[in-house]
Amino acid sequence: MIQIDDVVVSLDVLREKFICNLDACKGECCIEGDAGAPVEPEEVAKLEEALPIVWNELSPEAQAVINKQGVVYTDCDGDLVTSIVNGKDCVFTCYDDKGYCYCAIEKAFREGKVDFYKPVSCHLYPIRVGNYGPYKAINYHRWSVCHAATLLGKKENVAVYQFLKEPLIRKFGQAWYKELEIAVDELKEQNII
Repeated sequence: MIQIDDVVVSLDVLREKFICNLDACKGECCIEGDAGAPVEPEEVAKLEEALPIVWNELSPEAQAVINKQGVVYTDCDGDLVTSIVNGKDCVFTCYDDKGYCYCAIEKAFREGKVDFYKPVSCHLYPIRVGNYGPYKAINYHRWSVCHAATLLGKKENVAVYQFLKEPLIRKFGQAWYKELEIAVDELKEQNII
């Protein structure tokens, strides 16, 4: 592990290879799991602002869940997460005609309809951020549904931190990411990664 400011970074984030391969997984990370995506408290208002814009993209089941409990709930671990449908799909999950799932909020962002991309935890995946007192820790989350992404990352030689440059900057800032790149260069010189 290395530390940059108040963030502890697992070496797996620096050495493991990863590039999302939507053609292989069809967005399964948005529809599998036992809870919704982690949401930061300040993101709840952004999700609620986007809701009227994406409402017609959402399934009737997702609309019913949102009407009943809202866009987020507190899971059994005490974490704030996006609401889910039938114990798995995020309420913002939609499907295209090929069966690929996509985030309705991200789609609206890309179309210029909202100014919120999606929860940063989604944007950062497969990195998970944990809070430990005054420190944050970022770890690489391994999941079988992302096997094709690891294969593509190895083929293209793209590390997790490189693939997730944009969301890491979104979360921690440009200066922090630059420090990360400097640390990676030093670790490579020392043959640590």
